[in-house]
Amino acid sequence: QVQLVESGGGLVQAGGSLRLSCARSGSIRSINSMGWFRQAPGNRRELVARITGVGNTNYADSVKGRFIISSDNVKNTVSLQMNNLKPEDTAIYYCNLVVGTYGYWGQGTQVTVSS
Repeated sequence: QVQLVESGGGLVQAGGSLRLSCARSGSIRSINSMGWFRQAPGNRRELVARITGVGNTNYADSVKGRFIISSDNVKNTVSLQMNNLKPEDTAIYYCNLVVGTYGYWGQGTQVTVSS
């Protein structure tokens, strides 16, 4: 059974940095992509960043130049380095794994950016 466990959320002042990590357990043949989504109160869940099984990345326009996604296929982790955080980055961040047409989700980790 596949499980995703996020860590690294917290409270930070605007302009600060946080690093989120997602550890994957369970046997998977091949990964389409892993990524991070976020959901703020009253908003829809939105893509933040994604990395494919061959290492291609894409980012939401709002985080380009500030966030960096990376994966470690040996440790089965995906990380999100978040720099120059802004209050509008405040949300619950969810790790996502896509295998074929099926998506798995972590439980989410809260990121709060104070002004």
